[in-house]
Amino acid sequence: MKYPLNVNGKAVTVDADSDTPLLYVLRDNLALHGPKYGCGLGQCGACTVLINGQAVRSCVTPVASLKGGKIVTLEGLGTPEKPHPVQQAFIDEQAAQCGYCINGMVMQSVDFLSKNARPTEGQIQEALAANLCRCGTHTRIVKAVKRASDALAMVPVTTLKKV
Repeated sequence: MKYPLNVNGKAVTVDADSDTPLLYVLRDNLALHGPKYGCGLGQCGACTVLINGQAVRSCVTPVASLKGGKIVTLEGLGTPEKPHPVQQAFIDEQAAQCGYCINGMVMQSVDFLSKNARPTEGQIQEALAANLCRCGTHTRIVKAVKRASDALAMVPVTTLKKV
C-alpha cells in the first residue's frame, strides 16, 4: 500500500505493508540512516525519531499510523554546515564513542529540551534513562545536553529550525 509521509520537511510516498515499522521505511525506502536498529522492541532508543515534535521509537511504530504526522530524523535536525544546537553540543562534548546510541540520545534530548529549557543534571539523567548506551559515555552525554540547553537559551526562537 502507498503511504504519503512528511519526512524532514519533504513530502514522500512509500510503498509498504501497513504494519511495516517506520524504522524500516526510513532506512530501507528513504536511505535515512540516523535512526538505528537496536532492539526492535522500543526499549533501547536507538531508533528514536520525532513525530510532531515528540520522541517516538520508530521500530515499533507502524507506517500506517502516521497519517499527517511530521517525521524528523537526525538528518532533518540540522546540516553539516549548521548543526542543530543539540547536535553541535554533542560534537563539542565528544559525546559519542561507538555512536550507536547517539541518534536516540540526540532526538530524545531535542524533545526533552523543548519541554524543559533549563534542566538540572538529575532531570537530564531521568529524561535519558530509557535510552541505552553500552559504551559508558553517559557523563559526556549529560554535559552535551546541559551545553545544548545553555546554547538554546541564548538563541532567538525565530532563528531555530522548526522540528
